[in-house]
Amino acid sequence: MSVASSDAFDLIESHADFVSLIERMRLEPVVGLDTEAASFHRFHDRVYLLQISSPTQTAVVDPLAVGGLEPLRGWLASPATEFVFHDADYDLRLLHHEFRIRVTNLFDTRVAAQFLNLPSIGLAGILESRFGVVTNKKWQRADWSARPLSPEMAAYAATDTRYLPELRDGLRSELAASGRLAWVEEECQLARDVEWAPRTPPAAGFLRLKGARELDRRGLAVLRELFIWREQTAAHLDRALFRVLGNETLLALAHRPPQTREALEAVRGVGRENAHRRGGEILEAIVRGLEVPEAELPRFDRRPRHRPDPELEARLERLRRWRSGLADRIGLPTGLLAPNSLLEAVAKAMPRAIAELLAIPGVRRWQAREFGDELVTAVADG
Repeated sequence: MSVASSDAFDLIESHADFVSLIERMRLEPVVGLDTEAASFHRFHDRVYLLQISSPTQTAVVDPLAVGGLEPLRGWLASPATEFVFHDADYDLRLLHHEFRIRVTNLFDTRVAAQFLNLPSIGLAGILESRFGVVTNKKWQRADWSARPLSPEMAAYAATDTRYLPELRDGLRSELAASGRLAWVEEECQLARDVEWAPRTPPAAGFLRLKGARELDRRGLAVLRELFIWREQTAAHLDRALFRVLGNETLLALAHRPPQTREALEAVRGVGRENAHRRGGEILEAIVRGLEVPEAELPRFDRRPRHRPDPELEARLERLRRWRSGLADRIGLPTGLLAPNSLLEAVAKAMPRAIAELLAIPGVRRWQAREFGDELVTAVADG
């Protein structure tokens, strides 16, 4: 009996056990992998849990207890093992951001599910439909940074990788039968080099808050100071931003800035504890915003006027019609076949041959190979 039908797993909490696990797993050609972070609770993103599954063994590794994930580096860089993730993007970014670790041989079951147009592409839905496994949604936003790790949380985490090797085998077979395996393999190859996006500096990020455009320039100045204070406080406390003050609360404070702790406490979302512990800091940030000189008040950049190009719009419309027809013909979502940004790039470049099409950033080889002639014809057929 394979571990895929068992709830057994090993909890790895020492460096020696971690190294031993890797040495055993290195012999496996296919291994499921997943990470757990705590961005819902923490400001600083990091790996708080690592799950590893072969077809016969599952382990849950505590990076805090084993001294980090450096022993993974050589193994993940090796092409000898195929590492199976479900929705690998965040995991890959996090592994590289914290440890500068990259995965060489990757298969993403979420990407595979997309190209098979499965009814559900979330792991929970796939596990239920294919293996009869119902996961407990209670742990979806668990604080994985909390220690000691409860047995229930560890068991839930183990489920995220236990079925991945077997799921990978089934999806690969279906992709091969549909002629789309090469499509998924290329997408997985391209995904290997994703990197962590740097945080937007708080002095600029405040303008992105939904509702900021409803403030006048003085309100924007107050919002900026509150936004910077929240960022610095969350970083110091290692607490998620909304757990310091939510966006709606920041906007309310900027719209009608309170002048006293009592007025501050009355603002929805501040609360007695915040007003007591950090009220002075919040009020100081408000004062800084109110004292910004008129000439230095922030403003939104003027949006450049869009000059319509009838010929470009006509090419883009032809490409949209072509994409819609293709999606109906092969049963895949339009955005998966060719996102709007790609159609716009093609419409601007006006490729006349496959080689020119492939030179456009974002065009995949599988797109050019399977539909390139149609796409070139669609963009030129005026």
